Amino acid sequence: MITKNSVDNEAIHWDQDISYGQYLDLEPLLACQNPASSEHDELLFIVIHQVSELWIKLCLHEAHGAAQHIQNDNLSPAFKMLSRVSRIQEQLIKAWEVLVTMTPADYASFRDSLGQSSGFQSYQYREIEFLLGNKNAKLIEAHRAKPKHYQKLQACLNAPSLYDIVLQLLARRGFNIPHDKVERDWSVPYTASPDVEAAWTDIYRNSEQYWDLYELAEKLVDVEFNFQRWRFNHMKTVERIIGYRRGTGGTAGVNYLVKALDLQFFPELWSVRTTI
Repeated sequence: MITKNSVDNEAIHWDQDISYGQYLDLEPLLACQNPASSEHDELLFIVIHQVSELWIKLCLHEAHGAAQHIQNDNLSPAFKMLSRVSRIQEQLIKAWEVLVTMTPADYASFRDSLGQSSGFQSYQYREIEFLLGNKNAKLIEAHRAKPKHYQKLQACLNAPSLYDIVLQLLARRGFNIPHDKVERDWSVPYTASPDVEAAWTDIYRNSEQYWDLYELAEKLVDVEFNFQRWRFNHMKTVERIIGYRRGTGGTAGVNYLVKALDLQFFPELWSVRTTI
């Protein structure tokens, strides 16, 4: 507890060149919450989604940084960045626990205010999916009207995913990675390969020899594991609040989200567990 005397004894800068609020741009940041209705719970809905977008922004910053380091065979800083992505994902998962305090009636009271807006239209979420390997050219059409976002997603769609970059590293390290896995049309989803699984099997069975690659593999598994947890919690939150109604963006709602649970980013890192 801060008392008057304790404050008096501190060398506090009352006149700042730059204040906390200025450094963080708090005035414009806190002016971004503009409910379209007078319903109490709409502010909760807006804040949760805005905070999630900020966390995704940081996820992208760290994941792109990790990809660059992996491309340069500089794995130590990549490990730190991927670990940070996993910690950020924990925050995204926890956000659903706050949102589920909203009842179906609470959400129904302002749902019409959303119009056709939907999390499906999040260009940052689409970018992180593309970076992790869930490539689907159709999904960027929702952003065609916004050239800046559309062009960025086009670039990400046509660039190697994080896993593609990792497989290129394995090939450079001397593992037998098929040529069509390291040079291909990056806009097409990756498909699993027995040769790639064999390479990971070698790494896992000889982890002391290939410790950095073994650790890299486990960092990737952490990221995908948390991504699946996020997807599952998203699906159960939607089911709890709107049941099986269609989403505001036109998707099938829960049924659409259930299908996403079957998608994998790094398939051999899961199948190798059966092999070893």
